[in-house]
Amino acid sequence: MVNRMSEMYNLPEVEGLVENVCLYDVKESIKASKYPMSVDINKLNDDVTKTVKKLASTDVGSGDDNFLNGFRIAFDLTFSNKAWVEMERYHFMDFVSSQSTMHKITKFELKSQCNKYVDSRIIDIVQEYINEYNRLSNLDNVGLTEKVAKTRADIMKELYLTILYNIPSGFQLTARMTTNYRQLKTIYFQRRNHRLPEWREFCRWIEQLPYFKEWVLSEE
Repeated sequence: MVNRMSEMYNLPEVEGLVENVCLYDVKESIKASKYPMSVDINKLNDDVTKTVKKLASTDVGSGDDNFLNGFRIAFDLTFSNKAWVEMERYHFMDFVSSQSTMHKITKFELKSQCNKYVDSRIIDIVQEYINEYNRLSNLDNVGLTEKVAKTRADIMKELYLTILYNIPSGFQLTARMTTNYRQLKTIYFQRRNHRLPEWREFCRWIEQLPYFKEWVLSEE
């Protein structure tokens, strides 16, 4: 199915942060915003009226901006471990799928996955554990006694946990996310002046989304 709304807009992206953006159901949601004052919804249209803009700009939590839930948006987001922990507090920011340290931590190029704030000494220490794990995993089991093989397997399990628990907060992963404008509105007002630079950059991206600045921020 063709994503009509994504084709209509030049959706903003930020290389290395927010990419592959898709936007859905904008016109349908604009029309739905008029349902409360209508007795015949078939007579409604998707024209943007002053009331539509006023509803979009109401205070977070008021409920009057509920139609923004219908502005569904999906994108690839690359955040540090530190920022991902904070993102998980938002109940309507859903993970479609993501890269996994649990499955692939020993296969990542560690240095390139870390942001500039990670001390190179930390990277070197974790890389040593990764190198040792990979060395052991590449050894041939042929000729090993069951006891020796089990001992090596136990060492590798401990090494893997050591790697997982020592990955720095600045390690970055990409996830496919799906959410809506109303959730982004909450995030924007809570995070636009955050200490973490990726949150501030993410909020600047939100500002560039179709209608967001003109509607949601119109009362600022």
